[in-house]
Amino acid sequence: MTKLFATRLALAATMMMLVSPAISAQQDDEAAPPSKPGKLINTGEVLSGELNTMKVRDVKNAGKRIATYQITSEPRRLPPPSGLCNLETGPETFQLVTSSDAQATQLKSFVGKAISVKVDEVACASDPGQMSEAVITKWSLIKKQ
Repeated sequence: MTKLFATRLALAATMMMLVSPAISAQQDDEAAPPSKPGKLINTGEVLSGELNTMKVRDVKNAGKRIATYQITSEPRRLPPPSGLCNLETGPETFQLVTSSDAQATQLKSFVGKAISVKVDEVACASDPGQMSEAVITKWSLIKKQ
């Protein structure tokens, strides 16, 4: 009888250890203050973040797979009329549109690393195929000193 009680007690203690962190994490999420909108990014300013790549199908080119580049950064507001892109804090993911093979080659070596780009033209994502919250159509890579 004592063995059965000890087994049940050990099982109950293990379950409490597993459930307690989940409960405290949930309470932390509820207590977090609402996020403030990100800092405004204007034309000519620098955006920094980690560069990621995704393979997407090009609907204009018979479904050919193309590399799409994306910067993940802190939330930023866009200049009017775009503003927050229908998000509470502003976009955090920015798709870099490459206008030439040279730009795509330039970005390929920086995938998974932190980069900085000078933003010349940015807007909220509006096309169904866009994987980011905002799209930077004109940009230039900033070389680190």
